[in-house]
Amino acid sequence: MNPQAQPSIHTMAAAILAALTLFVAPASAKERSAKHTKQGTTTSAAAAASLLGSVPESSPSAKPGQHDTKPGVAWKTVGGTVKTIQGETYLVEDYDGNQMKVRVGQGTKHLRGNKKVGDTIRAEITHGGFANSIQ
Repeated sequence: MNPQAQPSIHTMAAAILAALTLFVAPASAKERSAKHTKQGTTTSAAAAASLLGSVPESSPSAKPGQHDTKPGVAWKTVGGTVKTIQGETYLVEDYDGNQMKVRVGQGTKHLRGNKKVGDTIRAEITHGGFANSIQ
C-alpha cells in the first residue's frame, strides 16, 4: 500500500476532535444561555448574597441639612484644624480653607485624647458628618 494514501493516526484524531467540537460547542452554549436567563431575574445584591452568604445592609445616607447621630459606614477621612467646639459639634477647617461640621458622640473613638480649639485633627466621618474616629 501507498503510505501517503493511508491517513495517519494524528490526522484521524484531529478530524474526530474537530467533529466533536462542532457538535458539543453549540449544545454547551445553549445550556449556558439557559442558565443565564434563569438567573437574570435576580439582582446583583441577591447574586452577591448567594455567593458570599450575606450582604451587609447599608443605612440610607443623610439628607441635606440632616446629620448622623451615631457611627456608621465610613464615607471619607477629613483633616484640618479645629476652629470652634460647640457641644458635640466641631467646626473644622481643612487644609484648603474649606470649613465643615464634624459631630462627635459616645460612639466616636477618641484616639490621642480629647481635642480643643486649635488642634489639628484627622477624622473618619459618615456621610452625615458623624465622626467614627478622631485623632
